Amino acid sequence: MDGHPEAIVDLDVIRSNVAAIVRHVQGAAVMAVVKSDGYGHGALPTATAALAAGAQWLGVGHVAEAIALRQAGITAPVLCLLAAPDAPHEDAIRHNVDLSVGTVELLRQICAIAARVGLPARLHLKADTGMSRGGAPMTAWPDLVAAASAEQAAGRCQIIGVWSHLACADIPGHESVDAQLETFRRALGIAERAGLRPVVRHLANTPAMLTRPDTWFDLVRPGGGVTGLATLPGGPPDWLRPAMTVRAHLVQAKRVPAGTGVSYGHRYTTTGETTLGLVPLGYNEGVPRAGTNTAQVLVRGNRVTIAGTVCMNQFVIDAGDLPIQAGDEVVLFGPGNHGEPTAQEWADALGTISYDIVTRFTAKIPRSYCGVTRADSLAVRIATSGSQAPADWPDLAQAGSRED
Repeated sequence: MDGHPEAIVDLDVIRSNVAAIVRHVQGAAVMAVVKSDGYGHGALPTATAALAAGAQWLGVGHVAEAIALRQAGITAPVLCLLAAPDAPHEDAIRHNVDLSVGTVELLRQICAIAARVGLPARLHLKADTGMSRGGAPMTAWPDLVAAASAEQAAGRCQIIGVWSHLACADIPGHESVDAQLETFRRALGIAERAGLRPVVRHLANTPAMLTRPDTWFDLVRPGGGVTGLATLPGGPPDWLRPAMTVRAHLVQAKRVPAGTGVSYGHRYTTTGETTLGLVPLGYNEGVPRAGTNTAQVLVRGNRVTIAGTVCMNQFVIDAGDLPIQAGDEVVLFGPGNHGEPTAQEWADALGTISYDIVTRFTAKIPRSYCGVTRADSLAVRIATSGSQAPADWPDLAQAGSRED
C-alpha cells in the first residue's frame, strides 16, 4: 500500500452481478453497457468480466469506445448507442460495430458509406417512444422504417435491432413506462408489417430489467447494474453488489481546540477539542464540492463526516477523539461490507444518483483491479479473439482477490 488515493474495482463482483442478471432475465440476452469507460470502472476490464459471466452483447456511447474494444480483441456484438452524423461510421462498419439510427438522413448517410466500403452496415433503428431524446418520434417512424427496408433490400445495411429507451423506469409506478411500452409495441408492429425482422428488440435499462419483465423483449441493457448500481429508490437489490471502492490515506492529523474554523469560508467550526485529519482528495479528483459537511467516510472503523468546504485537492474530517494518524486508510465509499458508506449513500446525501458519484473518481486517481485470475482473463481473450492484452490491461494475477 503506497498511500496514494485509488479506485479499486473488483472484477469478481462484476462477474457475479452479470451472472445474476443472466439468471434473472430468464432467457433474454444481456447487453453489458460499458459506456463512459465502463461507468468509471474501466471499459475493457468490465466488458471482459461481463462476457465471461454470460453477457452476449456490449453497449457503448461513442464509436471510438467500440473501436477500442475491437482493437483489444473483443469480437462480441457491440452497439454504439449514440447516433451522430459526424461519427466515424466507416471505421464502425469496417470493425463490425452496430450503429443506432433515428433519422432517415443518418440512415442514408451511413448506407452510402457502407456502399463505398463494400460492407453492409449493422443498424438498430431507434424509436422515440417518450424519452424525447434520440430516435424517431412516431410521426417519423414509418418513414424511417420504409427507408431502412429499402436500404436493406439494396444490400447496404442489415437491420439488426429495433430499440428505444425508458425515461422513468426508476420511478416505480410512473405512468409513462406503460405508455412507452405500448408505443414501442406499436413501433415494432410497423416494422414487422414493413417486412423487417430484427434479431433483437430491446427497451429495458437497469431499473426496467430489475422491475418490469414485460419490457425485456429479446435483450436487456444493464449498465449500472453490471457494476452493482441502480437508480431505483434505495439503490439495487442485495443480489447486486457495488464493484468499486475509493480510498485514500491521511496525510496529516492534528489536535485543535474548540471553536476552530475549518477550510474555506469556515463553513465548519469545531464544537470541542478534537482531531482533524487531512485527506488528499478534492473536487479535482472527483469529490463533489457539495459533499461539504455532508458526505461520510470510514476511518479506523468509524464513519465521520467531511468537515468544512471540499477543496480542489483535499478535504478535512473531524475524527473527534479517534486516535487517527497520518497514513491511516480512509474509505470514501465501497460495497459496504465493512461499514463504509456506499456510492448510493453518497448519492442520497448529495441529492444525485450513484452513477454520478462513481464516474467522478477515475479520471485523476489510479484505478486498480482485483478478483480475476490471469487464467480467467486469458480464457476470455481466447474466447473473443485470441489476441494479446493491451499494455494497460492490469496484471490481475498479481492483484489477487480481496476478501468480502
